[in-house]
Amino acid sequence: MEIDDLFEALREEKELTPELRDEITRIYGARGKKALQAIDERRIKKYHDFFVVVGTSDEYIVDDDFCTCRDFIFRKGRCWHELAVRIAAAIDSFEEVDLWYQAAWTTKTPPDKQYLS
Repeated sequence: MEIDDLFEALREEKELTPELRDEITRIYGARGKKALQAIDERRIKKYHDFFVVVGTSDEYIVDDDFCTCRDFIFRKGRCWHELAVRIAAAIDSFEEVDLWYQAAWTTKTPPDKQYLS
């Protein structure tokens, strides 16, 4: 199955069937397993302004094809957080938070220092 076909199937099924889980793991390997685990553990949150993934050591902002994690920034490519958000959005499996995430930023710790540290 091609990646476009996978996401089309996810949008149609609106759930992670065993077959789709296997396909995600086949295509994405360890990143796919981590993304699935985050979805299963309900660690994907949708605020008014961003998706946020609660990672193993911090929270990461994901916006379209960008993530604030070091893996994404240093490797200049897709990380498991971004993949988890794409999957969760396709199947509508995320926690909606009725807040603006950036409202938590303080003047003492500007956003570029807060989420990249």
